[in-house]
Amino acid sequence: QVQLVESGGGLVQPGGSLRLSCAASGNIFGAATMGWYRQAPGKQRELVSLITSSRKTTYADSVKGRFTISRENAKNTVYLQMNSLKPEDTAVYYCNWKVGSIDAWGRGTLVTVSS
Repeated sequence: QVQLVESGGGLVQPGGSLRLSCAASGNIFGAATMGWYRQAPGKQRELVSLITSSRKTTYADSVKGRFTISRENAKNTVYLQMNSLKPEDTAVYYCNWKVGSIDAWGRGTLVTVSS
């Protein structure tokens, strides 16, 4: 069973940056599509970004040009670099691992953007 542990969340001022990390257990990380999702208070969980095993990336329109997803297979880790953060980026950010029809979720890390 895959275990995912997110880190890097915190409080940041508008315009600031954070880098989230998600470390995965197991030995098939390289074959997985990794994703970052977020859930703001009172809202549904939404896709932020995906990166496939071939490193093809997808971004939500709301974060294009500000967020960058990357992966380091040697460390079983996926990253989300978040720049130019806005108050509306405030949410719990979750890491997702998916291979075929099987997926796993981390417990999330809270990002708060506020002055």
